[in-house]
Amino acid sequence: MPHTQDLNNTLTLILAGGQGERLMPLTQDRAKPAVPFGGSYRIIDFTLTNCIHSGLRSIYVLTQYQARSLEEHIRFGWNFLPRRLGQFISVRPPHHLQSGKWYQGTADAIYHNIDTLEKERPEHVLILSGDHIYKMDYGRMLVEHKAKGASLTIGAIPVRTPEASRFGVFEVDDDRKVVGFQEKPDDPRSMPNRPGWSLASMGIYLFETEKLIEVLKEDAAREGSSHDFGKDIIPRMIQDSPVYAHDYVDVSNSAEPYWRDIGTLDSYYEANIDLCRVEPKFNLYDSNWPIYTLIRYEPPAKTVFGDPAGKGLRAEVLDSLLCSGAIISGAKVKRSIISSQVRVEERATVDSSILFNGVRVGKGARIRRAIIDKWVKIPDGAEIGYDLELDAKRFKVTPSGVVVIPHGYDFDRNAAQAPAPEKAPT
Repeated sequence: MPHTQDLNNTLTLILAGGQGERLMPLTQDRAKPAVPFGGSYRIIDFTLTNCIHSGLRSIYVLTQYQARSLEEHIRFGWNFLPRRLGQFISVRPPHHLQSGKWYQGTADAIYHNIDTLEKERPEHVLILSGDHIYKMDYGRMLVEHKAKGASLTIGAIPVRTPEASRFGVFEVDDDRKVVGFQEKPDDPRSMPNRPGWSLASMGIYLFETEKLIEVLKEDAAREGSSHDFGKDIIPRMIQDSPVYAHDYVDVSNSAEPYWRDIGTLDSYYEANIDLCRVEPKFNLYDSNWPIYTLIRYEPPAKTVFGDPAGKGLRAEVLDSLLCSGAIISGAKVKRSIISSQVRVEERATVDSSILFNGVRVGKGARIRRAIIDKWVKIPDGAEIGYDLELDAKRFKVTPSGVVVIPHGYDFDRNAAQAPAPEKAPT
């Protein structure tokens, strides 16, 4: 276990300004870390929860793109640390002293907050991404970092080689010292002792503060740099500084550690629907590692018309997550995530779908393999996910056939604006 003083001397910076273009339209009005996950949470909740359970209490969240909902979520849901004791989770929007440009890369985002590092002078700086799903005790990483005398330690996880081109890929020696690094290579190298698998960067960086300040200033002055940790900082550091890879171990000590970079709509959909399994790969019900979030004071979820002798209706919910305030009224829900304040009306069916807050599914409507963003009202009798050719004319349809309806989509207005069908000749 890390010494408390080491944790107190660690400043955490969470990169949470990502646009998440491949998650459009879910990221049309919100940053990627603010996208809902698992019905009750936002993606950033998992990184912040890891920080709290790891004993880290000095945390800045660096925002940028469409940050309003993310900032409100953190302000109202993560304001429980006592600032008077020097503990905080604080949002940092872009503040550029010399230009009005947005952050140009991951290193550039930290560089434009270098004044904080120079003023506070923590011993260590932990840099995290706000858009990954996993459970990790960063304290283990800190212990290993100090024991090896590292200038930089990077979180690492094995991934299948065909998928490794989406990540930075390591080469390490027997002591886990990094001797080679490629950022998103076209032909990733496999691990010598594990063919078909590559050692990938998790985007978790633990720096000695003085070294971080030094390399950020050097990079900012270098012409032609993309100002990115994976592309620029790490390849140069491994040439003259002790850089080590830390093997990720999730808190459940499972044989296959769970870590998801939610990069596409299909991967987002699969990670959510997996939560509906009897034994999901990611356990939301672990009392030893509860996931924190903004608490909403909603009434309990409710099913109506459970007696088939009433109106000939029966509410059926199978293998699904129901959040507070949801009402299933004489409808059928299977293998789906039903968020807060969702209402599914009589004789409607929802199958293998994700419904965000406030969605209303009208009477007799049928929904299959869909993601429906907040406050959408599905008309009575509508069908989504059954005719993908028709759906694709109105909505985003993923390569695997998941239909995505954007926030606040108005069926009535869009139907009124649609051109009238041509009359057949008489």
